[in-house]
Amino acid sequence: MSGSYTYKFDVTMTCGGCSGAVDRVLKRLKENESNIVSYTVLLDEKSANVTVDDESPALYEKILRTIKKTGKGVNSCVELDSNGNKIRDVDVVLKDE
Repeated sequence: MSGSYTYKFDVTMTCGGCSGAVDRVLKRLKENESNIVSYTVLLDEKSANVTVDDESPALYEKILRTIKKTGKGVNSCVELDSNGNKIRDVDVVLKDE
């Protein structure tokens, strides 16, 4: 597959500190991962949206693991195409959990 994809994570966030923690780890990850195009953390929607140009399972797992390291729960994830249309639900359980 080609093009960009967005992973929309439903994250348990209740305050600015929660969203700030998720924002900080995603910012660091983006600085080190060339395949991450952009990200947004929306406290009011309790979501973290990460747009990538590589749909590899390894990159998805790295993003998921990074968000989970904050201690915030990841309740679900949906993969969206470049037009914002749902492609599929994505598993939020890591292999070693």
